[in-house]
Amino acid sequence: MTRLSDLVDAAAAVARTSSRLAKRDAIAACLRAAGADDADEVPIAVAFLSGELPTGRIGVGYATLSDLRGAGEAAAPALTLREVASALAAIAATSGAGSALLRVQQLKQLFERATRAEQDFLVRLIGGELRQGALEGVMIEAVAKASSVSEAEVRRAAMFAGDLGAVAQAALAHGAPALARFSVALERAVQPMLAQSAQDVADALARLGTAAFEWKLDGARVQVHKAGERVRVFTRRLNEVTKAVPEIVEAVRALGSHELILDGETIAVGPGGAPQPFQVTMRRFGRKLDVDAMRAELPLTALFFDCMFRDGRALVDLPQQERFALLAEALPAQLVVPHLVTSQLAAAEAFYQDALARGHEGVMAKAIDAPYESGRRGAAWLKVKRTLTLDLVVLAAEWGSGRRRGWLSNLHLGARDADAGGFVMLGKTFKGMTDELLQWQTRELAQREVRRDAYTVYVRPELVVEIAYNDLQASSQYPGGLALRFARVKGYRPDKLPEDADTIETVRRLYAEQLARAEAS
Repeated sequence: MTRLSDLVDAAAAVARTSSRLAKRDAIAACLRAAGADDADEVPIAVAFLSGELPTGRIGVGYATLSDLRGAGEAAAPALTLREVASALAAIAATSGAGSALLRVQQLKQLFERATRAEQDFLVRLIGGELRQGALEGVMIEAVAKASSVSEAEVRRAAMFAGDLGAVAQAALAHGAPALARFSVALERAVQPMLAQSAQDVADALARLGTAAFEWKLDGARVQVHKAGERVRVFTRRLNEVTKAVPEIVEAVRALGSHELILDGETIAVGPGGAPQPFQVTMRRFGRKLDVDAMRAELPLTALFFDCMFRDGRALVDLPQQERFALLAEALPAQLVVPHLVTSQLAAAEAFYQDALARGHEGVMAKAIDAPYESGRRGAAWLKVKRTLTLDLVVLAAEWGSGRRRGWLSNLHLGARDADAGGFVMLGKTFKGMTDELLQWQTRELAQREVRRDAYTVYVRPELVVEIAYNDLQASSQYPGGLALRFARVKGYRPDKLPEDADTIETVRRLYAEQLARAEAS
């Protein structure tokens, strides 16, 4: 049986070093030991070292966690991973009258069996503060090293499984052959392929050469699975929303192909077919909706741009241009995103300007020879938008003054550090917020509070916000050495997780390109 203290030691080793290889090796050693003791504990170890709870949030606040720390503790480590996971699952399942008090009592019993170091680990784990570098990229590398399976095979399996813990368990127990079962399959949602940013159309062409250009909609990403008459729709976070989008279900059900997995965007349309902003579209995905009434008020349209599976055949390894041809063959034109393959700047620029004139965000530029890289934000897909934007994570917020008194207003914004883990602060903004957004923001951030001082509430890095900005500038004020100029909130992105946020590496590349353009002008 693997002890919790083994993970505590590994987490401490990860936190002490900025070296990606050292982080990988520390995690790999821990996973290898867990697999040797009990293969069923490997998914628990992967989740805990990634700062995640397999059960999700357990309904105990940070203040309560802090009070429990040190209230009673074990003299020596004895807790196993299985015991901790079981206790947390029982706490998460507790509901009904008096459940809040019962959860605290159950958690207190767990803490009393933990050493002080283990308690500190549990507080950070449950409180959402254990994002210290063991993020998915490092974890994939660690699983590969621990199991002697290639990193590419682990990454591919994790992309299709949507569960790195299960992949790690299989790899450690049975090696590479066991990963063959993790592939694209009907009715099992997979992580969507993601895009990097390009400064403009010329930048996209310079990086890709001949490219496929498509409209970039300001909509909600959807993945649609069709198995005969059965149609299921998933969001980019792999949540099923089939009942909320009957228009999409009906359109796909009517297609001739019996089996399809489609990737696309859905967007609400106003009178005359004008595309509505993302926040309007997201109203169709609320928890409790009168779907028929919402359908009449905010009808949806869907445009698909990729096909991952068709009639028993996985297509993900095919080049983009072949996948798109099969998509266009299977779907009527009104369901396929407008598409142009060109290497000519004038043609690409005209396509981009037309997309903007129709009310869309811009265009996507795609390498025509690239496979579908599920879950990857690689350089094969580039987004070109009129306004420069970044998806950043809220790290803290300052209390407002004047008419904003009583609301959390000035946001501290962070980019994801894919190598060292955690987030790198890039600046602050209080611009672009309506009163309605301020109220929602204050409520949501308060629920994620981990500590505060006289002016600032520091929060778990869970909320992703789309930030528009004019340009980047060097800054000694922030640890990444860069800051956003004239940053303003475009909108929160509830469809995105913190690991979907833009990286500091992306920001540094954008800054380098900005400098190069300035020198050339």
